[in-house]
Amino acid sequence: MFYQLYEMNHAAMAPLRASADLMRQACNNPMNPLSNTAFGRSLDASFEVFERLTRRYGKPAFGLSSTMIDDQLVAVQEETVWAKPFCNLVHFKRDLPLGRKADPKILLVAPMSGHYATLLRGTVEALLPSAEIYITDWLDARTVPMTEGGFDLDDYISYVIDMLHHMGEGVHVVAVCQPSVPALAAVSVMEADGDAFAPASMTLMGGPIDTRIKPTAVNELAKGKSIDWFRDNVVMQVPWPQPGFGRTVYPGFLQLSGFMSMNLDRHMTAHKDFYLNLVKNDGDSAEKHREFYDEYLAVMDLTAEFYLQTVETVFIEHALPKGEMLHRGRAVDPAAIKRVALFTVEGENDDISGVGQTKAAHDICVNIPADKREHYMQPDVGHYGVFNGSRFRREIVPRMLEFFHKHERTA
Repeated sequence: MFYQLYEMNHAAMAPLRASADLMRQACNNPMNPLSNTAFGRSLDASFEVFERLTRRYGKPAFGLSSTMIDDQLVAVQEETVWAKPFCNLVHFKRDLPLGRKADPKILLVAPMSGHYATLLRGTVEALLPSAEIYITDWLDARTVPMTEGGFDLDDYISYVIDMLHHMGEGVHVVAVCQPSVPALAAVSVMEADGDAFAPASMTLMGGPIDTRIKPTAVNELAKGKSIDWFRDNVVMQVPWPQPGFGRTVYPGFLQLSGFMSMNLDRHMTAHKDFYLNLVKNDGDSAEKHREFYDEYLAVMDLTAEFYLQTVETVFIEHALPKGEMLHRGRAVDPAAIKRVALFTVEGENDDISGVGQTKAAHDICVNIPADKREHYMQPDVGHYGVFNGSRFRREIVPRMLEFFHKHERTA
């Protein structure tokens, strides 16, 4: 019922949003003598802030149409090379210069935790000049009809395995945050089976491998509630007329409200500064705000079965580090990993995955040789800085590329 009320509220606000947009056009019309005054800009800013705060943000575009390779600007084209009901595998096809040696082939496993894969736009952009990038483009569960069936953590692991089979040998898996656990599980299953398509390496970045280590506020919330509490309080049915009508989901707007509440004062300050920058006609600062929140406020629903299984397996039972995780009734054994190199990356100030939680992968992957494992902790960055931003580009990307080249495996 709560989801239905949310949808009704959004619909009820539509006339007010339309009115605010109309008033904005009137305020900034060059023919309006008030448009270049502080009063006119104040009105314009007020209407824009209102419209943005009440808007539903759709899936952003990657918008990566080119990249620099060997000091040459080359075209980039997105192509879907594999698809299933809950995910598309998107390849950023580069128009490579003639005679260029093949670059590392990367499967970038994006988080399925409320935001779209475009959250990793900066990650893709930083790696594109030096690598062949494929990314998991997860679909909003409320857009997937009930006829397509369900999707849980076991399906997520199977999807990763299927994608690696599609891409062929020698792939480097990079899992950012939430997918660190299913990616490690997928590689464990493949290695146990002696699968020739097991990746050459896996890089786990800011992931909750063992949330018992330096638990964060997010970890404490999950640990302090039973799985029945989550099932009773945060799982809802998609309302009509959405394509996924009737599907049980963890709504994206609930996930977003949780993230916003963790740093509410920071978000309130950001919107106040946005208003003041609009009044001062500081277009650059205002545009940076728009770019960030266009991405941050765009959220997607998760299937209830995936969300609940993840919460229970990863955050309540700690099944993977305790050696109790199962995939379709079969034990997941990280000790089976022997050929795949392991690189873990953490941020010193990460408030989502605490320091040491990702590094714990080394403790359970006991049979990876010492010369095939590395760990790096980036100083002075939080969770977002592990996979995006200036320090990521300057400090982390070169280490990743060096690791990929060192552990290249050809067919």
